[in-house]
Amino acid sequence: MSQNDDRVLVVAPTGQDAILICEQLAAAGLAGVTCVGLEEFADIALDGAATGVIAEEALTEEGVQRLTEALNAQPAWSDLPIVMLADREHYDNGDLLQRLADAGNVILLERPLQVKTLVMTVQAAFRARRRQYEFREYLHQYERYQEQVRQAQKLESLGVLAGGIAHDFNNILTGILGNASLAAEVLPPGSPARSLIDDVVTSSERAAALTNQMLAYAGKGRFDVRSTDLSAIVGKLGDFFRASIPKRVVLELRLAPELPPMEADESQIEQIVMNLVINAAESVPEDRVGTVWVSTMAHELTPESVIHFQGAAPPPGSYVALQVSDDGAGMDEKTLAKIFDPFFTTKFLGRGLGLAAVQGIVRRHGGGLAVDSVPGKGTTFQIYFPAAQSRAAAAKAEREAIAEPGRVTILVVDDEDIVRRTASSLLVRHGFAVMTAENGKAAVELYRTMHDRIALVLLDMTMPVMDGEAALREMKTIRSDVKVILSSGFNEAEAVRRFAGAGLSGFIQKPYTSSRLVEKIKRTLENEHAVGRTNA
Repeated sequence: MSQNDDRVLVVAPTGQDAILICEQLAAAGLAGVTCVGLEEFADIALDGAATGVIAEEALTEEGVQRLTEALNAQPAWSDLPIVMLADREHYDNGDLLQRLADAGNVILLERPLQVKTLVMTVQAAFRARRRQYEFREYLHQYERYQEQVRQAQKLESLGVLAGGIAHDFNNILTGILGNASLAAEVLPPGSPARSLIDDVVTSSERAAALTNQMLAYAGKGRFDVRSTDLSAIVGKLGDFFRASIPKRVVLELRLAPELPPMEADESQIEQIVMNLVINAAESVPEDRVGTVWVSTMAHELTPESVIHFQGAAPPPGSYVALQVSDDGAGMDEKTLAKIFDPFFTTKFLGRGLGLAAVQGIVRRHGGGLAVDSVPGKGTTFQIYFPAAQSRAAAAKAEREAIAEPGRVTILVVDDEDIVRRTASSLLVRHGFAVMTAENGKAAVELYRTMHDRIALVLLDMTMPVMDGEAALREMKTIRSDVKVILSSGFNEAEAVRRFAGAGLSGFIQKPYTSSRLVEKIKRTLENEHAVGRTNA
């Protein structure tokens, strides 16, 4: 409370009453301020006051009107207490007093009264007012905290969105640039197509430079993937949701027990759940009650499954599913077609990145997302994450080649099929044998059984199930001198920082040309052999 907020305003026009009241308040440690009338009382109160003492003879039509307007203009947290001194025969039928009582927090004391009674009543009102100011400060702190959270979420969403786009775009460019450079190699000299292929390579390299700028802004967008339980993640957020969503919205959790584990970044999954639940609650119109249902379940996707996924459908297999439904306003087809567009929002103050970030997180976890909405009836979001055991089975099936005796064998590890196929084609053309794995876990399993035939590992950094960092650690336990070139759509500085001390043999930035990849591998193998001869 400020100095103004400590004041006790006194209006007592008869004789010396106001001065005497202020003297008694001063003896109790309270600062009394005399006012000529209710108009002055109202004006001063707007600048801050702890409480007020008004004698009923100060009530006038104009004064009550002015004070009533001031009381009605108080912020939501404020309720200025007023101690009213009145004689019984006046206040029983006092219309002005009743109007004042209807507008504010009036404490009525009947005269004559003891000074001690007045002082103790004012002290009680003062303490109540102090709590109001403490609540105001709490609200201000909460608003500042909320603004900080909004800014942090905005930056995080932009980072995830920009980083995800740049990473995925670099994977696409790897397919374009790698295949274009390979095509240039097989074209006969003087081919009229060579200049066209050179233009493709040049344009791809310019696009790669642009994605590097996005990565610099994004802050790398790392994932901390580990085995986790979807029901446990949602269950932990239950109390947070009940405190955050409007009281008119009922939250029902339907969480399946003993779900298969999923390999995921728990904080990213929490962001998905929070976005979907809060959006669902806010979709319920303010003039009625509504319900949000959050369900988890195990689900088997088959080629016959009738689910309309946003973007590419995940492959058949075992999945862990999250479903968030509401009976809110729903969306028409025009709105539904735009909800995943960056910066699109139906909220007046929305930033429009929530669902774009959700879609990016789901995609980078190897999952799928579907949404269904009917105007006036509600919306349902369904998200499917690969169950851990199905990823292992898929990884085993992903092994595309067996090393040929006498040839140098490279293990290509990347979660993007186009990257694996492009790198394999480039390497096979240059005389290498190739094995592939779609994630770190599959790569470790393959390396465990074939490490004596694998000369070098071309390893992606960011993958579902097990990322490159964890995979390298596991490979080191199998063979301490494993040769690994890190291949990433993220920049080299971030890769070097994350893999510091891990024993990387080299790094190659996606996208890359055929000549760059082959040169990097040959130089790495030659350096390793040279080191081996020196040590010998």
